[in-house]
Amino acid sequence: MSARGITVSVIRLATADDAADVARLMIGFRDWWSRTEPPDAAFHEDVGRVLADPNSDFLLAGDPPAGVCQLRYRYSIWTGSDDCWLEDIFVEEEARGSGMGRELMDAAFARARERGCRRMELDVNEANAAALALYESLGFSAWSDPPGGRNLLMRRRL
Repeated sequence: MSARGITVSVIRLATADDAADVARLMIGFRDWWSRTEPPDAAFHEDVGRVLADPNSDFLLAGDPPAGVCQLRYRYSIWTGSDDCWLEDIFVEEEARGSGMGRELMDAAFARARERGCRRMELDVNEANAAALALYESLGFSAWSDPPGGRNLLMRRRL
């Protein structure tokens, strides 16, 4: 239990009935990064769309929910199975240090395995030391294949 009385070990797959909690937590994540976009209304609209997508999941942690994890799935010819992309993970300030982030990650691994995934990938800002330490403790690493240079996540807005 955290100071707010949140039960940590309750982790579940979000449904359409959870859209308001998912949007609230995603807005909290945006605010944690001191960003102003997307606007709140976009989160409230778009969460339902992602919840309806069979290639996406949100996991909720806590009762009441204080953590969220967004997973995306796509087929990879490199693994011959779906890959899982951990798009977002966020735990509210009051629940940090309770183990909720690690429990969400464990649940994400289990969900990806249930769906037949053989690989999980994510991106992390190297300035986010707590997240980086969590991911490294769970076996994630920057990698180079073939050797000779780092693999970089690159992005371009269209």
